[in-house]
Amino acid sequence: MSSIYDVLLERGYVKQLTHEAEIKELLEKEKVTFYIGFDPTADSLHVGHFLQLMVMAHMQKAGHIPIALIGGGTAMIGDPTGKTDMRRMMTREEIEHNGNCFKEQMSRLVDFSDGKAYMLNNADWLLDLNYVNFIREIGVHFSVNKMLTAECFKQRLEKGLSFLEFNYMLMQGYDFLELNRRYGCIMELGGDDQWSNILAGVDLIRRKEGKPAYGMTFTLLTNSEGKKMGKTEKGAVWLDKNKTSPYEFYQYWRNVNDADVEKCLALLTFLPMDEVRRLGALKDAEINEAKKVLAYEVTKIIHGEEEAEKARSAAEALFSGAGNLENVPTNTINRSMLNMSLLDVLVELKILPSKGEGRRLIQQNGLSINDAKVTDINRVLIEEDFAQGFVLIKRGKKNYNRIVLE
Repeated sequence: MSSIYDVLLERGYVKQLTHEAEIKELLEKEKVTFYIGFDPTADSLHVGHFLQLMVMAHMQKAGHIPIALIGGGTAMIGDPTGKTDMRRMMTREEIEHNGNCFKEQMSRLVDFSDGKAYMLNNADWLLDLNYVNFIREIGVHFSVNKMLTAECFKQRLEKGLSFLEFNYMLMQGYDFLELNRRYGCIMELGGDDQWSNILAGVDLIRRKEGKPAYGMTFTLLTNSEGKKMGKTEKGAVWLDKNKTSPYEFYQYWRNVNDADVEKCLALLTFLPMDEVRRLGALKDAEINEAKKVLAYEVTKIIHGEEEAEKARSAAEALFSGAGNLENVPTNTINRSMLNMSLLDVLVELKILPSKGEGRRLIQQNGLSINDAKVTDINRVLIEEDFAQGFVLIKRGKKNYNRIVLE
């Protein structure tokens, strides 16, 4: 039987390790408590977090204990990683609400019952720190010269890095130290953009406690062109069904590039790797079957089997004339919106992000109403459009919405 380290390696998660041989042996022979940090800057996780949840789920299934650490303290400063501008500081109430939303979403993959996993908030130890004591105890172990070589700081130096943000690495390192002291946590995991911060924590524990600590990063969820996945014309692909409907979520994965199918199946589903490789090897029209499997499996993990079935049925209704059209994302309008500009209606319903986007779609023959191309940017929505009981809007080749009249 392969170890969890071999599973993570085979599925393509592992990017960098602080102590490869030791980590491999540790994960094979011991039950390890590890943590991953989550920045509570929104009230939902998004596709970028999904991969981290999958790692937590795989690790937990192998008997290891996850800690999901909500950055309630650090979110009041802002992580400069991957950002060109300083993040907005948040209130405690916002952070607590967002953390509660995260836990509900994480619970689909991670079992938090009976000490099998923990959700903690670093505000519990960061907000009451005495600054002078903190700098004396922690700051003495950090070299400014070394910190400035970290990629997260390099990117910000050109525009100006505030001292507020410069503290972030110290705080994240201190998080690891506190979790080590309180919960025996010996490993920090995270996306590869967190490598510098993870190294800081590993080094701090070894210096302060004289004990081993480890770090592992996993690959970021990018497409074959190296761009981060999880963005659409309407913004981020969220795990909250009220922000991104299960149908839209399903369609996002149904429409991934052919070159990304095998990678997504490996990273974002629990399908055996033999099946992942078989599906990933399909070519031309057959790769669409692999995309359907990917979309269904991913939607089932995040939204449950019932929603995945509905999304699949809606997709079949639109593309093959079978299935239930009622599961297509639906908006209801009242009669006061009749005879309004179609673009105004679509923007108000958030089907389109802006009228400018609508005009661009029309110019590119990418917007249809009831299977008829919209060619006039001043086209209005009239009662006759609802002859079949609803209006079907199509954006691009594969994005559909229904509009129902009250």
